[in-house]
Amino acid sequence: METIAARLNAYRQAGHSARDHLLKSRDAIAGADPHNAWISVIDAATLGRMIDWLEQQPQSLPLYGVPFAVKDNIDVAGLPTTAGCPDYCYWPDAHAAVVERLMRAGAIPLGKTNLDQFAPGLVGSRSPYGACRNAFDQSRISGGSSAGSAVAVALGQVTFALGTDTAGSGRVPAAFNNLLGLKPTRGRLSTRGGVPACRSLDCVNVFGLCGDDVRRVFEVADGFDPLDPQARPAQPPAPLQAAIPQDGFRFGVPREQDLAFFGDEQTAAAFHHGIQALEALGGEACRIDLTPFLEAARLLYEGPWVAERYSAIREFIESRPESLLPVTRQIIGAGAAPLACDLFSAQHRLAELRRATEPVWEQVDCLVTPTAGYLPTIEAVKADPVGINSQLGYYTNFMNLLDLSAIAAPSGFTPDGLPFGLTLSAPAFMDRPLIDLAERLQRHRQLPLGTGRQSAAATARVLEADHGEHRLAIAVCGAHMSGLPLNETLTERGGRHLQTTRTAALYRLYALPGGPPARPGLVRVDADGEAVEVEVWTLPRHRVGDFLDTIPAPLGLGRITLEDGREVIGFVCEAAATGSAEDISALGSWRRYLTRSG
Repeated sequence: METIAARLNAYRQAGHSARDHLLKSRDAIAGADPHNAWISVIDAATLGRMIDWLEQQPQSLPLYGVPFAVKDNIDVAGLPTTAGCPDYCYWPDAHAAVVERLMRAGAIPLGKTNLDQFAPGLVGSRSPYGACRNAFDQSRISGGSSAGSAVAVALGQVTFALGTDTAGSGRVPAAFNNLLGLKPTRGRLSTRGGVPACRSLDCVNVFGLCGDDVRRVFEVADGFDPLDPQARPAQPPAPLQAAIPQDGFRFGVPREQDLAFFGDEQTAAAFHHGIQALEALGGEACRIDLTPFLEAARLLYEGPWVAERYSAIREFIESRPESLLPVTRQIIGAGAAPLACDLFSAQHRLAELRRATEPVWEQVDCLVTPTAGYLPTIEAVKADPVGINSQLGYYTNFMNLLDLSAIAAPSGFTPDGLPFGLTLSAPAFMDRPLIDLAERLQRHRQLPLGTGRQSAAATARVLEADHGEHRLAIAVCGAHMSGLPLNETLTERGGRHLQTTRTAALYRLYALPGGPPARPGLVRVDADGEAVEVEVWTLPRHRVGDFLDTIPAPLGLGRITLEDGREVIGFVCEAAATGSAEDISALGSWRRYLTRSG
C-alpha cells in the first residue's frame, strides 16, 4: 500500500520516475481482474501523452504523478462513460470538472471502475461487467455503488479514487474494504460532467487509505464551480462548529433500540469496540433518538425521490428498457409513478424531519453510527437483491436528504477477518473536522492501510519526510485556524491542514487586547502550564518568509512542544505583552473562548 505522501517522496527524494511508475501501474491493472473492479483502462498512448504533460510541470504540484481511478459515471476524456450499461456508452470530449481539478494538480487517471448500474445500489454486484468482489474476501460483496473505486484503492492498484454518493454509495464500499470514504457537503465538489443519479442529492466522494490522503485530495478538489447549478460556495462554519475538540468532544450514538445488525453479532461487537475507541480518544458518548433520521431515510426510495433517478435517464429507459438489468429497471422504473403532489408532500415532511433533528447538533459535535449493519455474500444478494440493499442503507440513506457531511472511517475487523467501519457525520461544511477525527480513530486503532500491512500510525514517518525537505509544519492556535478570519493567509500560500492536536501542558493562553480580528497569545511557562488546542499546518518553505511578514508584534514564530513530545514551529507571544490580556488558559482552546464570548 502506498499513500500520497509516500508516492511524492519516491519522486522528490528517491528520484523515482513518474513515467515508469505510471506505466507499470497501468499495465498491472490492464491484466487479470479477478475482483471485477475495472470497466476500462487508459491506453498506453493516451497515458504517454498525459505523462509528457506531467514532465513539463514542477514536482511541487500537490498530486504530482499520483495515480487514481474514476467511477464510470464520471467523465474522463479519452475513456468511455458507461454508467455500468454498455448500451448507454458515450465518449466525452472533456473531463468532469472534479477530474480536471485533480489533473491540474498532477494526478493521473488510470481508468474507469465498476459500479452498480446507474448507481441505485449499495452492493456492487448489479453490473453487466460482473459482480465486484470484496478486496478481503471474494465471496463477499464489495459494497456499492462505487464498487470498483474502493476495491482498486484497497488492493493498492491506485493511490486514491473518486466515486459518487447519493445514498451511501461511497461510504458502504469504503467500510467493506477498510478505507476512508469522504461524503462531502453537497455541492462542495462539482458534479458537473457525469451521469446523475438524484441530481439534487448527488455528491462526488473520495476514497483514500488514510486521513492525510483524503485531506490532500479534498483540498484540491474542493472549490465552487459556477457552471454547476448544484454547487455551493464554501461557507466557513461558526467557531462552535469549526472543529471537533481534541479532547472532551461529545458524539451521538443511536439508542440500543435504534441499532440494527440484522443478526450479525460480530459486527454488533465491532461497533461497540469502535465506540470504546472514540471514548479512549477523549470523547463522550451520548445516546440519540434516531427515529427522525430513519424516517427521513425511508423517503429516499419509498418516497418520490426515486422519480429524480427516473428523470435522469428518462429518454434512455423509455426507449431502451431492455438495456437495463432487471433489478435496475425495477428500482428506477418505479420513478415513473409518483405524482407532483407526492413530491410536495414528501418535501414538507422532510422539512419537518430536518427540524426534528436540529436539536441533536446542539448536544453533540458529531453523530457516530455503523456504516452498515453487516457484510453479506454475493450469493445472499443474488437471492434477495432488493431486501439486502435496503438493509445496507439503514444508516446511510438519510444523510444527503438532511444535508449532512460524513466520512466512513475504518474501525476494526471482525473475528472472520472482515473490515468494519463507522460513519462520522455532522452538519454541512464540517468536512475537515470529520476527516481529522476519522484519522485519529484509524491511527488509534493501529489499523492496516487497505489490504496491506503498514499501519495508519506508521504513515506519520512518511508525512514527516514529506514535510521535511519541501514544506514546514507550523502550529497555529488562533485566528489562523480553519474557518477563522486569518485562515486564508495560510491557504492562499499553499497551506495544508495536517492535524488538530494539543500542546504539551507547558503554556498559558491569553486573549490579547486589540483587533479585529481578536487574537490569542501563547506563552511558555515554567510552572502551572496547560495543554492548548492547536492546528498543525504545512507551508511550502519558500512561502514561510512571506507568511511571517503578515504576523504583527507581539506575535512571532518559535518552537512549540506538542502533547506527543514533537516540536514544531508555531505562534508564540512575548510574555511582556500579556500584562493587560485576559488569561483564558483554563478553556484550553481559542475556539471555546470565542464561543464563550458570543
